[in-house]
Amino acid sequence: MSNGYLQGKTAIVTGAGSGMGKAIAKLFVEQGANVAIADLNREAAERVAAELSTNRARAFGTDVTSDASVASMVKGTLETFNRIDVLINCAGVPQVFTPIEELSEVQWDRILAVNTKSIFLTARHVVPFMKAQKNGSIVNIASIAGIRARPGLNAYCASKGAAIILTKALALELAPYKIRVNAINPGPAETPMIGQFLKGNETEVEEDKKKIFLNSVPLGSLIQPEDIAQAALYLASDLAKMVTGEILNVDGGRGI
Repeated sequence: MSNGYLQGKTAIVTGAGSGMGKAIAKLFVEQGANVAIADLNREAAERVAAELSTNRARAFGTDVTSDASVASMVKGTLETFNRIDVLINCAGVPQVFTPIEELSEVQWDRILAVNTKSIFLTARHVVPFMKAQKNGSIVNIASIAGIRARPGLNAYCASKGAAIILTKALALELAPYKIRVNAINPGPAETPMIGQFLKGNETEVEEDKKKIFLNSVPLGSLIQPEDIAQAALYLASDLAKMVTGEILNVDGGRGI
């Protein structure tokens, strides 16, 4: 696909050092966008920027749970590209299946901070510039677990459910400024994160991935990062200029 759907636009993609975020950054550059590649792992972000081999990508080491770190990344993006048109909140952390009584407060706080608080922080710093432009698109990568719970994923489900309703609240709040806010619910995806939901050795994890995740997808295969990237491109671009407050399941039928 090379139609330049994001020609001349600038996008921030958090969690872009690997997996879905990397796939989104790559596709957005192919579609003509300038891309700020933000990731807690700065080296991973720099590797992605180097792979893209373009002056339209810049890496930022960013802790999305830190207001100061997010502010610095947004400032750097504006200094480099002069505008922000698209914000993709893709940074996230998983949860190993854990009974609620065994989940620590530290684990709960971290999952909610990375998966939900980060959306508040990035929006807090990006929205003023989008309001000034009277245009913008925010896409939050939530999860099918936000609407279809699983036992032992208590904090993760809570964080993604909160991301979904925050998406809808922001869509209403920002509509007068022509800022669209949507979310994508990936189903079980073929990314480095999927194994982190499971306990055991490598063989056990691979077997459980098939039993727990693959077998739960009616279309019969795990979602690929590129599937999420294509959905993000649609929602970020003018193809979806009248779409806001929507939650798009890209899950192979898992949420049915």
